[in-house]
Amino acid sequence: MKLTHSDSKSRPHIALLCVLSLVFCFGLQVMGPASLTSSAYAQDEEPAAEPAAEPAPAADPSASDAPEQKSFLIWMIEASGIFGAILLILSIIMMALIMTNVMQVKRDVFVPQDFVDEFQGKLDAKDYKGAYDLSKADDSLIARILAVGMSRLDRGYDAAMEGMQELGEEENMTYEHKLSYLALIASVAPMIGLMGTVYGMILSFQKIATATVAPKPSELADGISTALFTTLEGLAVAIPAMVAYSILRNRVARYMLEVGMISEGLMSRLPISKQPTPPAA
Repeated sequence: MKLTHSDSKSRPHIALLCVLSLVFCFGLQVMGPASLTSSAYAQDEEPAAEPAAEPAPAADPSASDAPEQKSFLIWMIEASGIFGAILLILSIIMMALIMTNVMQVKRDVFVPQDFVDEFQGKLDAKDYKGAYDLSKADDSLIARILAVGMSRLDRGYDAAMEGMQELGEEENMTYEHKLSYLALIASVAPMIGLMGTVYGMILSFQKIATATVAPKPSELADGISTALFTTLEGLAVAIPAMVAYSILRNRVARYMLEVGMISEGLMSRLPISKQPTPPAA
């Protein structure tokens, strides 16, 4: 069988097409697994990058949850609040009252020994006018009591002693009135501290009641610290005030008793009848 001229021309084209088809199929076989492998590598690398970035945001909450460091004084001031400010004012007033009363409740203010000795010397010399002038010029309590008593000698001994007793009671009331402010502070300061205690516990229980989850100890510590600090501050003001009031009151009572005894002894040496004056007919 002989081939025609057309068949001989078409054979190279057919062979070229076969070669091209074989090359194309081989290229698909080679390029296909390579593209799949590169896409698989890309998928593997994307999730691998996410865990590497996770530790960074995890460190931020731990840093924000770290408690702020404060000094004890700043902590106490912030926890005490308005109750601490009130107790601070009371403590300043208490110290001023204590210093004032300590300066006034002294033996030299009530019974100065120099005045008593000089007054007795006037009585020994029977210089009653000089004794009266001496008592008028002195500012001590016993001098003022003696001056009142001697100014009433013309009314009798009983009238003189009554005037001295009235002045003594008036002075005693004046000292008691000054000391009563210390007693008031000693009574009010624990009540203010107790009010702060109740307020602090209310804050803590409010945290527990309004929290959707269990509150942290640091959140409850604010109310508890308010309760404890105000209680401590109230007692720190009340205890010194109570001690100072008791000591100063006892000193006033002792000095007033001494003034009464010495003044009566000195008045008894004056040449005046102790018998009551008979009523006029």
